[in-house]
Amino acid sequence: MKDKKVQWHPGFVAAMNLELAEDRDSLIFEKEYNLNTKPLEIDLLVVKKEASVRIGNEIGAFFLGHNIMEYKSPEDHLDIDAFHKALAYASLYKSYGETVDERKEDDITVTLLRETKPEGIFQYFKEHGYAVSNPYKGIYYIKGKNMFPAQIVVTGELDKTEHTWLGALSGKLKKQDMTELLEKICRLTKKVDRELADSVLEVSVGANRETVEEMKGDVNMCQTLMEIMEPQLLLREKEGIEKGLHKGIQGTVEVLRELGHSDAGIKEIIIKKYALSMEEAEGYF
Repeated sequence: MKDKKVQWHPGFVAAMNLELAEDRDSLIFEKEYNLNTKPLEIDLLVVKKEASVRIGNEIGAFFLGHNIMEYKSPEDHLDIDAFHKALAYASLYKSYGETVDERKEDDITVTLLRETKPEGIFQYFKEHGYAVSNPYKGIYYIKGKNMFPAQIVVTGELDKTEHTWLGALSGKLKKQDMTELLEKICRLTKKVDRELADSVLEVSVGANRETVEEMKGDVNMCQTLMEIMEPQLLLREKEGIEKGLHKGIQGTVEVLRELGHSDAGIKEIIIKKYALSMEEAEGYF
C-alpha cells in the first residue's frame, strides 16, 4: 500500500515559527494568506509589528515590514517561473492595501525556500545579469531585475545547529540527525514551542520512516526521546492496523458474496466476527 503523502507545508510554517522564536513577539505570522481569491495563496506572510525590529535569525535578517515566504517541498520545482510567481504575489499583496500605497514597495521582501539548490535558476540569473550574493551559508540574495528584494534559502546548506527546524524538513535524515532533533525538542520548555515542534516532527517521521524504524530498535535510545516519538509511532501503527483490518473485512464480504450469501446475512457475519456496529457494517456495502 502506498505511504500517506507527507504534508510538508504545515511543518514549514511551524519550523519558521521556531526559527524566529527569539523575535516571535515582534512578528505576526499569517499562514496560507489569501490574495483576494482562494487560488492565490501565500504559504506564509510574516509582518513586523514595529518597523524598527531587527531579527537575529540569518533568514529573518533580510526581512523588512512585510515578508512573503514560499516553501517548495522536495517534490516541487523552483525555476524562474516560480520565482516570478512569488514576485507577482508580492505585487498583488502590495496592491491590496486598504488605501493607496499603504503597503510600500520598498517594505516588502520575497523569500523562497527549498532543500536542494535549484541550479537551473542560478544559471538563469547568471545569464541574464542578476546580481547574486551569498551572505550566509545556504542563503542567497537576488538583486537586479526584480522589483522586490528577494532571497533564496537552500535549507540543505544551512548550518544544522543554527537551523535545526528547517533542516528537519527533509527525507534524508540519518539516525544522528533525528536524535539531535529529538534532543532539541526535549529542551523546549514552552507549550507553544512543543506544539510547533510536534508539527515539524510529524513531517520528519513521515519522510524518514526507515530511519525511525531503525531507532525504534536501538536499545541505547533515551527513554525521554522515545516518549516524544511514541505518539507519532503509535498513530502510524494504528493507521496501518486500521487499513489492514478494513482491507480484511472487504475481502471477507467479497468471498461471502461469491459463496452466495445475501447482503443481510453478510452483515450479520461481519458484525459478529469484527465487533462492528450496524452503521459500520453498512459502510462495506
